[in-house]
Amino acid sequence: MSHTSDVDPTPLVLTLSCPDRPGIVAAVAGLLAEHGGNITESQQFGDPLSGLFFMRVQVSTDATVDALRTDVAALAERFDMTWQLDVAGRPVRTLVMVSTAAHCLNDLAFRQQAENLPVDLVAVVSNHDTLRPLADFYGIPFHHVPVTSATKAAAEARLLELVEELDVELVVLARYMQILSDDLCRRLSGRVINIHHSFLPSFKGARPYAQAHQRGVKLIGATAHYVTGDLDEGPIIEQDVERVDHSHAVADLVALGQDVERRALARAVRWHAEHRVLLDGHRTIVFR
Repeated sequence: MSHTSDVDPTPLVLTLSCPDRPGIVAAVAGLLAEHGGNITESQQFGDPLSGLFFMRVQVSTDATVDALRTDVAALAERFDMTWQLDVAGRPVRTLVMVSTAAHCLNDLAFRQQAENLPVDLVAVVSNHDTLRPLADFYGIPFHHVPVTSATKAAAEARLLELVEELDVELVVLARYMQILSDDLCRRLSGRVINIHHSFLPSFKGARPYAQAHQRGVKLIGATAHYVTGDLDEGPIIEQDVERVDHSHAVADLVALGQDVERRALARAVRWHAEHRVLLDGHRTIVFR
């Protein structure tokens, strides 16, 4: 039942997925109303292929998070829900991994400070020392963790130590040019976002922009996705493209490519941090 309080209402966000059936929306709305909740945003989607229902609700309530969580847990059992409840806008503790390219790290750090990107950048981890000055500029602790074939296991063990020590909720591979092991991908499943270039047709290996230039591509782009053991094949969160033509030099393609990578990664990180991304098998539902 509704009640008033001297405490300012807390904005919360509830996300859930469950087998689709009648009554889910009514049950969720009723539960929130019982806690004096005012729904400020609600989105839902029923996937006819998987038979699953997805929902994201923002609510303003003076009920405690613990009290609401207890009742949501009971509702979740009734509907076989996978769910998450959090304070809306709470900065997500994020670790950024880089190699030598600065554009994505610089963009995320700038957006966090200037555009209220809801992340708390608690560490930068790199297999090179190149970007230490950039991390220092933004006041983010920098950890140099070199990686060779002989030290890969130790480097990943160090990464997991940092994730544990710093209570990291999200890992962002911001042009980190190392492949994570299957075991690490499984242990951090759903918590690692990667960005990579996307060409039509696709070019792999060294100097992809030079290859694209030689083939006269008309579109360059970038894909932000969750990391799985299948290289660059995890569930896609966001993609972006730029149209190019014969007048663009290789350097132009590189600059445009970096810009499109920044944009796609920033949106993916924001949507994840705002609990707008729900997994639906090998793809994502994104409530923008």
